[in-house]
Amino acid sequence: MMTQRVLLVEDEQHIQEAIRMNLELEGYEVVTASDGPDAIKYFKEQRFNLIILDIMLPEMDGYKVCEHIRLEKDDVPILFLTAKDSTQDKITGFQKGANDYITKPFHLEEFLLRVKVLLKYSRLNDQTPIDNEYHFGENHVDFRTYKAVCQKGDISLTKKEAKLLKLFIQRNNEVVSREEILQFVWGYDVFPSTRTIDNFILAFRKYFEKDPKHPEFFHSVRGVGYKFTNATQPVTAQAAAN
Repeated sequence: MMTQRVLLVEDEQHIQEAIRMNLELEGYEVVTASDGPDAIKYFKEQRFNLIILDIMLPEMDGYKVCEHIRLEKDDVPILFLTAKDSTQDKITGFQKGANDYITKPFHLEEFLLRVKVLLKYSRLNDQTPIDNEYHFGENHVDFRTYKAVCQKGDISLTKKEAKLLKLFIQRNNEVVSREEILQFVWGYDVFPSTRTIDNFILAFRKYFEKDPKHPEFFHSVRGVGYKFTNATQPVTAQAAAN
């Protein structure tokens, strides 16, 4: 398995060194940057599985760095690690495209666990790439344009719909819990109600199923979550082991 690579953007040297050391002890390869321009430079030149961003940085703040990254890549996880702890700060962070937000001072074990979970999905993206275009049944989805041709005709998917659909495709024939969906699509601290997820599934069935009341692709697993089944797609290694 390839070593997971982390870009750590932190301008306080002693904090940067402490975080870097603990991440390396966990087996991750860490590249450090102390300001916004260097962070963007390293991001463009190299490949990372996770970006850890402070907000209060020299020359360019972390919000702007996050925006630059999201313009080029939508699926690399971004974790804000910052002293800015107001609710509005967190909302802004998620609006800019972050997947998680931790405030300083922080508990090291919690931080490392959150890193591990974010990297789990980054690793999934590496191991199970999805083509820009995907077919299942009589449905066709173009993830470049967010367009789909399906039972309802030609439709446009929202970014969250596309992200959730990618998660299901990557986890073909596996049960995906509501908690995993909430974290992967919405992030840790901005949880919609589980009813919101139910509505997404109902929409998918309306779009893609011949008979939404008897779904072929999008199945509910009572008390756990949902499962996408496409018999023409090979199951993941994890599903095959179950």
